[in-house]
Amino acid sequence: MLTVRETAALLKSWDNILILTHVRPDGDTVGCAAALCAALRGLGKAAHLLPNPELTETAAPYFAPYAAPDSFRPEKIVSTDISTEKLFPENAQPYKGKVDLAIDHHPSFECFGKANIVRPEAAACGELLYDIAAALGAITPEIALPLYVAVSTDTGCFAYANTTAHTHAVAAALMRTGIDYRAVNKAFFQTKTRVRMQLEAAMLKAAEFYDGGRVAVMPVPLSLMESLSATPGDAEELSSLGPLIEGVDCALTMRELKPNEWKISVRSGKRVNATEVCRLFGGGGHAQAGGCTISGTFEEARRQLLAGVAQVAGE
Repeated sequence: MLTVRETAALLKSWDNILILTHVRPDGDTVGCAAALCAALRGLGKAAHLLPNPELTETAAPYFAPYAAPDSFRPEKIVSTDISTEKLFPENAQPYKGKVDLAIDHHPSFECFGKANIVRPEAAACGELLYDIAAALGAITPEIALPLYVAVSTDTGCFAYANTTAHTHAVAAALMRTGIDYRAVNKAFFQTKTRVRMQLEAAMLKAAEFYDGGRVAVMPVPLSLMESLSATPGDAEELSSLGPLIEGVDCALTMRELKPNEWKISVRSGKRVNATEVCRLFGGGGHAQAGGCTISGTFEEARRQLLAGVAQVAGE
């Protein structure tokens, strides 16, 4: 496993670098990839991000300046905030087994790169990327802005339990570069489309509660998305709704991606290790935030998921 200094030295020795982000890209993977690309370009390197077909309108502005043209032929492949090759987008499938450097922060990280660096205690991969970028050179506003996106989104604007003093220290250092962090906060945390609010209302209405009200199941079937003409952007971070409900310490958001295929997001307190639940179904994540995919009808997927929670949960 590489250190930050070793990672920076490796990156300095490379050129023509392509950076990968994961399926259903969130602010952390996009922010890390964009920041790393900016840092590498600052060193005079040719660096680009592999276009991600699932990019949302909110994250797109931070990604767009670095998207690779069709003509780009990389010599080195780097991944950011990807714990397993299972999370590669379709157009990244040819790079399986070919990643030269994997940068991540998930405890479930599978070390699939030829070289790897991981910091599982970090709330966001952006915290690790900040240290790597600082080892490469000065943190410019062009680097700081996407890094702020990365750190703020993976901590729920610093409200999630994974937030640490170091998280705040990194955010403060990024803010001191003069970035417009208020615009980031407004876009990601203080603005919801009408459709998004309708989705949340429907989720609350359909919510089911188990284990004395401590476990909430919140379904988002395809029929609901279609009835509201909801986009992937409208469905971003729907998993943050369940934990707001009083008495709930394990929120299970079940979003149907295609018929009988459910994307599971687990958000939990100390009683339920979200990673251990998701590992039962081939997924992973963090102790209090994990994800996986389960196939079957809603009733079948819900039954399997609740059984998994019961297997892992403490009293």
